[in-house]
Amino acid sequence: MENLAETLRRRIERISVERNVLRAYEALKDVENFIKSSLRNMGYEVGVQPYETEGKEVANVWAELEGVGDEVFIVGAHYDSVVHSPGANDNGTGVSCLLLLAERLRRSRFRRRVRFVFFVNEEPPYFQTSQMGSYLYARSLKGEKVVGMLSLETIGYYTDRPNSQDYPLNFLFRMKYPSTGNFLAFVGNPSSAKLLNRSISLFRETVSFPAEGGAYPECIPGVGWSDQWSFWRVGIPAVMLTDTAPFRYPYYHSSEDTPDKINYPALAEVYRGIEGVVRGLAQDTESYR
Repeated sequence: MENLAETLRRRIERISVERNVLRAYEALKDVENFIKSSLRNMGYEVGVQPYETEGKEVANVWAELEGVGDEVFIVGAHYDSVVHSPGANDNGTGVSCLLLLAERLRRSRFRRRVRFVFFVNEEPPYFQTSQMGSYLYARSLKGEKVVGMLSLETIGYYTDRPNSQDYPLNFLFRMKYPSTGNFLAFVGNPSSAKLLNRSISLFRETVSFPAEGGAYPECIPGVGWSDQWSFWRVGIPAVMLTDTAPFRYPYYHSSEDTPDKINYPALAEVYRGIEGVVRGLAQDTESYR
């Protein structure tokens, strides 16, 4: 029987090195090539969207499962790291889970096409600019029937330590959500509420791992802090799945974001839940708009 925790650990360890345009371009390209070769070894045809940043070529990378119809559901994760960080949790966890999804679903055929997209340049200084990989990718989707998107973002840190969970507007959110950082969060904007509710329901049907969620205005810190933001710009419902990153993870955006900080048994269970979500969304007939 496959040990999902060990599979995820090996992949996170493989890519946990600083990787970005500004200081670690060769490492960034190495991880890009690792993603491409991994997908090809699974039997996928790999798509690439190259563009130039700081005079250097970077690229979004994707692979797709064929579906019965022409609707597309996208699951994405960014593969770059912030400067001075090996980015094990941010976002080695998201990339590793996305690769595992592509691997385990590769022989499936759903009603919708499922596209696995690995984005570059999510981190500052490109975050929420025209150089952000997901922004360029989302803008290229005109004419396609993309029904929704999930962003896997910093999903590997869980703890039962009391009072380990913070929030933006802490005095308000602590009245509704747990004070212990042992849950996966589903975060959307108001236009993505239907997709968020369906996703969290599918997650809870699949695993018993704690999950919380909410659809909030983008002005609240953290709500738009990943690639789902880019899809909102073009009117596509999108939801971020996260351990809440800086509101829980002590090593966020630091040199200490290393593979030993990840809770691998919890991440394996989170992965199982995410796979259940993707399977359910890929078979849905409803609209999320």
